[in-house]
Amino acid sequence: MNVINKTIELGDGRTIVIETGKLAKQADGAVTVRMGNTVLLATVCGAKDAVPGTDFMPLQVDYKEKFSAFGRFPGGFTRREGKPSDYEILTSRLVDRALRPLFPDDYHAEVFVNIILFSADGEDIPDALAGLAASSALAVSDIPFNGPISEVRVARIKGQFVVNPTFSQLEEADMDIMVGATLDNIMMVEGEMKEVQEADMLEAIKVAHEAIKQHCRVQLELQEAAGKTVKREYCHEENDEELRAAVRAACYDKAYQVSVGGTGKHERSDAFKAIVDEFKTQYTEEELETKASLIDRYYHDVEKEAMRRAILDEGKRLDGRKTNEIRPIWIETDCLPGPHGSAIFTRGETQSLTTVTLGTKSDEKIVDDVLVYGKERFLLHYNFPPFSTGEAKSQRATGRREIGHGNLAHRALKQVLPKDYPYVIRVISDILESNGSSSMATVCAGTLSLRDAGVPLRKPVSGIAMGLISENKGTNYAILSDILGDEDHLGDMDFKVTGTEDGITATQMDIKVDGLSYEILERALAQAREGRMHILGKIVEAQPETRSDLKPHAPRIETVIVGKEFIGAIIGPGGKIIQGIQEKTGATISIEEVDNKGIVEISATNRDSIDAALRAIKAIVAMPEVGEVYEGKISSIMPYGAFVEFMPGKDGLLHISEMDWKRLETVEETGLNEGDAITVKLVDIDPKTGKFKLSRRALIPKPEGYVERPERPARPPRREGGDRGNFGGGGGNRGPRNDDHRTNR
Repeated sequence: MNVINKTIELGDGRTIVIETGKLAKQADGAVTVRMGNTVLLATVCGAKDAVPGTDFMPLQVDYKEKFSAFGRFPGGFTRREGKPSDYEILTSRLVDRALRPLFPDDYHAEVFVNIILFSADGEDIPDALAGLAASSALAVSDIPFNGPISEVRVARIKGQFVVNPTFSQLEEADMDIMVGATLDNIMMVEGEMKEVQEADMLEAIKVAHEAIKQHCRVQLELQEAAGKTVKREYCHEENDEELRAAVRAACYDKAYQVSVGGTGKHERSDAFKAIVDEFKTQYTEEELETKASLIDRYYHDVEKEAMRRAILDEGKRLDGRKTNEIRPIWIETDCLPGPHGSAIFTRGETQSLTTVTLGTKSDEKIVDDVLVYGKERFLLHYNFPPFSTGEAKSQRATGRREIGHGNLAHRALKQVLPKDYPYVIRVISDILESNGSSSMATVCAGTLSLRDAGVPLRKPVSGIAMGLISENKGTNYAILSDILGDEDHLGDMDFKVTGTEDGITATQMDIKVDGLSYEILERALAQAREGRMHILGKIVEAQPETRSDLKPHAPRIETVIVGKEFIGAIIGPGGKIIQGIQEKTGATISIEEVDNKGIVEISATNRDSIDAALRAIKAIVAMPEVGEVYEGKISSIMPYGAFVEFMPGKDGLLHISEMDWKRLETVEETGLNEGDAITVKLVDIDPKTGKFKLSRRALIPKPEGYVERPERPARPPRREGGDRGNFGGGGGNRGPRNDDHRTNR
């Protein structure tokens, strides 16, 4: 067994150890990456040949976490890991986006990368090691790959940049970004910020790249030690250079004219398709069986070149805009009567219909990941149905793309939510049209719909997607604002930036070319800010202020803080008390203990229900006072009196002697029954037992000429076993009768 180890010194006392040759040796490449007690296994397997007709890179990256890694059992009935969590999917996407552009353009064999978390300590964050693990596995394999790459997280904590911070450190950060890069170039950036400046974000990227360079050098050493510097030979494309030249000669000028024509998406798509269809008419059906796929591939290259040349040479984009021009925007708010907030945001041919639902504590999302367990009060769901791009196909389950785009919008908006807001918020963005940057439309529509719902955002947020067309390693380039779908597909960069007027709240960047300088990034950020401010102005123009109050059908929430000792009294045995209040008032009540206090949340769609529930809660937590009069209900009748619930959860004894001024032989003489309402006065609280003594007699006028009967003398001590007991303590009017009865007997 040839085990190879390489160590990366992080400079803060921590180390990363990469090991190969011990585990999963039948995979094409396998490594373990360990930092402290966090251990990842990454494997890579690649098919020897491509599936016929494949003209793309069929890469699949899966990141998985084992609950055993943190000594936990999975939830659910099966107690077994099931479908990937959102966190696992987002981590898989981070790795995929850095790896995918670095496979050779003509390599089309299926490649599967699996990254598994086998050990964790709950402090180090494993997603920051996933990219390093995947790239290291490729480095020790013979699969062609133009890497290595690595990924690191950079956080700014108290003004200082920290590489790969711990969970506890991250809680204090005002910037949290993940950066993926090669030794020479930035490939991917994603993260969230608390309104930071563009220069600060650029500085964080530079800090990340310096750390990544060290990771890449160690991987090259690992690759050489493993003897994998020479990769496998392959041939996944058969080319016909004569046909390639014919396609370019016949189609380029026509494609260029379409590129500078400034047409709409579908008109332009039909025009491009007509060019290649016309070219194919010169061949028979038999010839097209072998040539059609080659023609389509060569024509794609022609279309890409024509679009890029039109921008670089003439500054003309596919839809006729200037490079820094934003498409027309129209906005409508409060467009649906049912949701608690709604808005339509349309920019060019991209449209989001976004709604807001306000909920109570019972609507919180439970997060049960391996290393993160808690509750989420702000949810954002992004839906991308096929009809939004005119595709004729059915809508499937939520995909990775939808989760990724929704997460970006979620990060953008959560930074401006009010602190300690009592509502659980769910934002749903349904993309009705798409031609570029639907996630940024979601951010803008999300701002509008939240303000329409009456959520007091600290500031409105807008977002924009930037593109890049470059050549000669960035010496000639054009930065594009508000890119189209084709400009994303055929361009060199997709750079999304969201923020307020005071700074950036979230970003996502994918770079598809080598040699992108920091100067270009700086210019792209500056141009993005101009675009964001333009869009923000449109948002404020359409919706100058946040709705001053919730809509009539939105739930109202009242929060009450009570002593910890009252939690049980409010809930009652088996939930009897709290359920009774909810049934009687129509309000929804939740209660939890936080910091040795009870937080009671009362919600309803009308004020009367909330007030009624609030009165009931306050009655429970109120302290009974001697001398106060209460409206109660008889809960039970005994021979010696009745027990009255005079406050919720509090019963006192109304002795037979305190029911009336006249002497009563039995309780039945009063006509009182269980369940009857009764007014009583609290006359005493036993200091030892805390029992309550009630009186009805004290509220009835004393009869004229009434003479108080003197108290009887105390009884002598009872003989052991000589007394059968006395129900309720006896005394009062019934005392003499009992004594006489005992004497006669």
